[in-house]
Amino acid sequence: MNEECLICKAPLEYLEKDTDMECAICHRIESSKTRCINGHFVCNSCHTRGMDRITALCLNEKSKNPIEILEKMMHMDFCHMHGPEHHVMVGASLITAYKNAGGEVDLADALSEMYKRGGEVPGGACGFWGACGAGVSTGMYMAIITKSTPLAGEAWGLSNQMTGRALTAIGRNGGPRCCKRDSYLAIREAVHFTAENLGVQMELDDIKCTRSHMNNQCIKERCPFYGKD
Repeated sequence: MNEECLICKAPLEYLEKDTDMECAICHRIESSKTRCINGHFVCNSCHTRGMDRITALCLNEKSKNPIEILEKMMHMDFCHMHGPEHHVMVGASLITAYKNAGGEVDLADALSEMYKRGGEVPGGACGFWGACGAGVSTGMYMAIITKSTPLAGEAWGLSNQMTGRALTAIGRNGGPRCCKRDSYLAIREAVHFTAENLGVQMELDDIKCTRSHMNNQCIKERCPFYGKD
């Protein structure tokens, strides 16, 4: 059994109902369904502490490949095997690659907005909402680069289509959750969707997972990126 709880490394459990719990790190009280089997709860803010460092990474990044950018984020010490950090990282890597591939966007402002929006999607949304945060992150990416609002026309449509396309790919692959697999699936769909609808061609190489040994719920051969690492 690999590490899951950030406090004691024990496996996580999911409750039937939201319960007020005290974060074991900052002691903030939040309502959640998720804790480890020993009772430890870590809030989203503490789980993603240090994630703000991706802004500097992205502002200095030259790659047009969002997977390449994402992998650099995944190697940073704030990123865990699973967690809400992926809800920001997917969109941030796409915005950065889009900019480097010739897309018109104020990168600093766009990254700030992505950090804010993605951070509002809680961990466990994939199972509890029926909307994986990695997939939703691609919709946020599209909304940000097209300046979509609730009153927009084409941009509104593109943003929702992007989310739907990413979630369809994630859903067809099936569960249980893997934040790495779902991030790869979402980004792959976003690269194709962006080229088709905005004419900006980001780069995309073959993707091979190197973390299956870290995932207690790895679906192995059912995953399109499984490489028996």
